Formats: sequence, structure tokens, C-alpha cells
Amino acid sequence: MNIKSVLFYKYILIGGVNTVFGYCVFAFLLFFGIHYSLAVLVATILGILFNFQTYGRFVFKNHSWNLLGSFVFVYTTIYLVNITLLLVFDLFVSNLYISGAMTTPFIAYLGYILNKRYVWKKS
Repeated sequence: MNIKSVLFYKYILIGGVNTVFGYCVFAFLLFFGIHYSLAVLVATILGILFNFQTYGRFVFKNHSWNLLGSFVFVYTTIYLVNITLLLVFDLFVSNLYISGAMTTPFIAYLGYILNKRYVWKKS
């Protein structure tokens, strides 16, 4: 197995932990009647802080706070894409819990590509 494959698998493993964290925050807020866009925003903000540390420490071996600005930009992009996908999926399934689960694989892959290319580009 080459280094790129190992990096991707580590990203997926840590991303699974991060995704569970973010989705649980999202679902928890929806359960208490928070609008989906605010629920995604709060989950994203908390996810940024959690994910920056886990990806930086365990996947890319660099958790320098100098990278946080790029990481925030990537997650802002992910947030906007996520809101758009939730809106589109919800038109078809009319259930934000299911719509949120449906967006997860695409958002996870998008996050890997953007993080590798723009945040930890030298890793």
C-alpha cells in the first residue's frame, strides 16, 4: 500500500469519527427545533475546531494554528455546499434527517479533496 492510500484511509477513519460528531450535533439541534441552516452552522463551527485537531494530529501530522485560516475557508465552502445539498435532497425526501445522512458521503469526499489540496498541501 502506498503513502497516498494510507493517507486516504487515515482520513476516512478520522473523518468517520468527525462525521459522527458533526451529524450528532446536527441531529441533536434539529431534534430541539433549531432551523436546519442554523443546525448545520453550529455543527460546522464545532466540527471545525474538533476536525482541525483530529485531521492535523492523526492524518496530516501538522496541527499548526497557522493552517487554521485555510481550514476555516475550506469548511465555509463545505457549509455552503452542505446547505445547498440539504435543500435539494429535502425537496425529494422531505426528511432533514435522511437528507443530512444522504449528503454525508459527498461532503466527506469534498472535505478530503479540499483539505489535501488547500490546507495540508505539503503533507
